[in-house]
Amino acid sequence: MRQKLKNIFGKSDEILLEYPMVLLMALLGALGFITAYDDTDGISDQNFSLIKFGIVASLGISLMFGLKMLSERIGKRMLLELCGVLSLVAFYFILPAGEKDFTEPYAYLLCATFILSHLLASFIAFFGENKELNFWQYNKNLFIYSFLTAVFTGVLVGGVELAILAVDRLFDFNFDGRYYLRTFYFLAIFGSCFIFLLFNEKGLKDLEKDGKYPEILKFFTQYILIPLLIIYAVILYFYSAKILVNWELPRGWVSYLVLAYAVVGVLALLLVHPLKGASSKSWVRIFSKIFYFTLLPLLVLLFTAIFTRILEYGYTEPRYFVLILALWLTAVVLYFIFLRRTTIKFIPVSLFVFGVFALVFPYFNVFSVAKRSQKNELQKILSANNLLENGKIVFSKKISATVADEIASKYKFLYERRQTEFLKQFLTVKEQKLVTRNNLQRGSYQVGEDIRNSFTSVMLSDKNSRAYRLELLSVSTAHSVEGYEYMIVLNDLQEKKALSLGNETVQISTQRTGRNELKIVVDGEIWDITPFFREMLQKQKGKSGSVEIPEISTEKSFGKFHLKLVFDNLVSEDLQHHGFYYNPPVLLIHKK
Repeated sequence: MRQKLKNIFGKSDEILLEYPMVLLMALLGALGFITAYDDTDGISDQNFSLIKFGIVASLGISLMFGLKMLSERIGKRMLLELCGVLSLVAFYFILPAGEKDFTEPYAYLLCATFILSHLLASFIAFFGENKELNFWQYNKNLFIYSFLTAVFTGVLVGGVELAILAVDRLFDFNFDGRYYLRTFYFLAIFGSCFIFLLFNEKGLKDLEKDGKYPEILKFFTQYILIPLLIIYAVILYFYSAKILVNWELPRGWVSYLVLAYAVVGVLALLLVHPLKGASSKSWVRIFSKIFYFTLLPLLVLLFTAIFTRILEYGYTEPRYFVLILALWLTAVVLYFIFLRRTTIKFIPVSLFVFGVFALVFPYFNVFSVAKRSQKNELQKILSANNLLENGKIVFSKKISATVADEIASKYKFLYERRQTEFLKQFLTVKEQKLVTRNNLQRGSYQVGEDIRNSFTSVMLSDKNSRAYRLELLSVSTAHSVEGYEYMIVLNDLQEKKALSLGNETVQISTQRTGRNELKIVVDGEIWDITPFFREMLQKQKGKSGSVEIPEISTEKSFGKFHLKLVFDNLVSEDLQHHGFYYNPPVLLIHKK
């Protein structure tokens, strides 16, 4: 037992010496998330900075690992790690300073950067090296170790969290819920990194050395992955035939199916790559030869689906990334079909190059293209519907709900991307406040709603428009309790509860039927709030969007008690007001 513990701690010492920067990034990432959350509502700028720090440090795990592998090949470890740290610092300052500025484009930036950092780790140590089999062995081992790390980390996190819960419940410690979250962050980030490095303790030479091909991998690829690909291919080819017979444009989501088929197929080819030259593995050779040819007609389907959406609605970041993946896939197919001497390194390297191009290439990067495209789309919609007079939108003109929705969507999209000056040019000085108020709690969503609600002659009968929506908002969110002794927040009060009010006891529960209609049961007597909902909404007949009113409240007496129900908002999404949505209301009680 002593020897086993000595071996474990000995490995830990080796990992600390071998991968100090990788472990440092994991520790900083975990600490960033652990210290970011407190008991305050929302996220302060200071806490957001800690979250941002944790994200960037977590990004540094894969980056530092890749640079460590490269240093084992070429040396210059200190220089490479310094470059890595400077890159992370620069990326930290690229991200916004506050949560309110963290808009959708930054989410795309983070996702793409994380993928690119892992791609870099997969090939950087083999850049310029002509070691095909070693490259495959290296990535095969990383793939297996990553899978094992996920399993081990899941067991570790689940076991420790259950242990904390057991101690909490059995010994009545009443731990704060944040202990569980902080434990999760530490084990999921630092713990998983440490486990992964335990598998990689001997570094690059051990990862790339030749080893026996895993039988389980061959079984998985031959009997699970490839049959699934055949099923996908049959479905996509039948769908292509249906398009040709009916002479119709493909549905937009078919592009995701084609990409899924292609990506899984490429993965299958990579998994069986060492068997390609084995004479006994004819199924591998056949699959390797025909797969890329099966993609050729599907690429036509893919580009048709992509450009159908782009030509109709313009570029957005997701559509741009789908197009980039389609172009990368085309390059891969042409490379493996027309070139005799090929290398599987082309797959991750080319994807990395396309990804970097999409993020940083001037004028043609994803963010520039999306903004430019949506600006053009907005101008086309306004011109096509004759909504401009002297360059300004005339909100009183009669338009369909579809057009109003599209204009609101473009304003929301461009406002999120800080194109305020461009948006203001279509508005009068009075209307420009709709896109210049920076203290809106709902941000770009509110801007879209305000623009949508500014149109006064919208035809709501348009079947292709979004659902009708009317939201009543209480002007004051601070509710006066004058004249009332007790206050209850009705937040999922489903079970009957006995409330002690002085020397009296009252039984109160709620009932919800249909789409959030509300009934309150007081000592067995039912108070149906639904008629009140309909009455309030009927008073705003003909309106849509957000409407502010002084107060949303209703009152009723029950025996010795007088009750007042106060709402912050009330939402209906159909013209007949069949369903209602609202934030948890406040129930005020006065004992007569």
